[in-house]
Amino acid sequence: MATTAESVREVTLHNLQRVLWITWVAPFPERDGQRMYSGRLIDAVARSGASVHVLCLSNEDGEGWGSAPPGNITWHTVDRGRRARWRSLFSSLPSMAYRAGGREMRRALTIMLSGRKWDAIVLDGISSGWALPVIEAVVPANRDVQGRPKLIHVSHNHETSTRRAVAKSYIGNPAMWLALRRDAEKTRRLERRVVESCDVVSAITQDDAERYRREHPERKILVLTPGYGGHRVSHRQIVQATPRNAIIVGSFEWVAKKMNLKAFLAAADRRLADAGVRLTVVGRGDRGFLTELGQNLRSVTIVGEVDDVTPYLEDARIAVVPEKTGGGFKLKLLDYVFHRVPIFAMAGSLAGSPLRSGRSAMEFATFEELADGIVRAIDDTDHLNAYQDRAFEACRAEFDWEDRGAALVRAIAS
Repeated sequence: MATTAESVREVTLHNLQRVLWITWVAPFPERDGQRMYSGRLIDAVARSGASVHVLCLSNEDGEGWGSAPPGNITWHTVDRGRRARWRSLFSSLPSMAYRAGGREMRRALTIMLSGRKWDAIVLDGISSGWALPVIEAVVPANRDVQGRPKLIHVSHNHETSTRRAVAKSYIGNPAMWLALRRDAEKTRRLERRVVESCDVVSAITQDDAERYRREHPERKILVLTPGYGGHRVSHRQIVQATPRNAIIVGSFEWVAKKMNLKAFLAAADRRLADAGVRLTVVGRGDRGFLTELGQNLRSVTIVGEVDDVTPYLEDARIAVVPEKTGGGFKLKLLDYVFHRVPIFAMAGSLAGSPLRSGRSAMEFATFEELADGIVRAIDDTDHLNAYQDRAFEACRAEFDWEDRGAALVRAIAS
């Protein structure tokens, strides 16, 4: 029998009254896909009736998150302090977990564990793996102990394979290459320990879920693809008057994102320029990196971070996803789909979505083939409109955040 929203709320209130959610940083404003996924999922779980207490670092931007999102959410933020990234080289923790788990965070977690009774504790992302020893000091290892909180791992990637791929594909400074390889190995050890310690593990794509099932067949694995709560364009037609522009929207701070963008622009700039196609890159990134990246490019405009990406999407005929490495669900896909911009992507980038190459999007094996595909299709407005219409229809009813929150609540309460 189908579970109604009211029955989910009843299960929640009786069996999942208090959730301690440990995440990296206050997720609002939504600067990148990681924060968006965390913030929206936290909100969705709260909307399903749970009382969620979130422990995280404060925003490095010095901004709050405005009014807290609706729901039963209490925020417990800790000042970020100054924990140098390079010090992680001397820690058993990978860089992202080391930076998130400083002394003040550990102290705050110890207080929250000793002062309250929790029905569930969520480790959001591998960056929260630092918390596992603190939790294990007070939570019984025996899963059958009465009153023991369930431990939940909300993964954003199958980090072992993602970090290994990033390290393998890196070309550049030998010291950075060695650091990435070492960090990938530390990530592998931490991820294995986190998954083995948790009762429920969520994956963001079916592919990642299958990886976890192969490695940890005894764990309960749940697929939680992202939802979408942004603007939806009900109708759009790409016409000859639409600028002959392609667009890339993203966050360009992680080394994998930088590698992908730099390599694609190197392969695509001449091809696009010769065809008179403009490419606009919109998104947050290190200023020095973006400035250097934009030098000597003929077809590319580097815009950087903007308050509203909609005008740039309205002026584009094609949205580009140039990611060879990085894993996971590409949240930018949903912005493109619901703004009705047809997607041209690297093979594998559609994972976790209902989009299909050749029907509702296009995939290519190499950066060069991706650039050539953009040039071939840029003036074929009939095909571009067919792609964006089919993509919208395929995704129209598939990405509801409340469904994701209710699914996680049911998994915890069962």
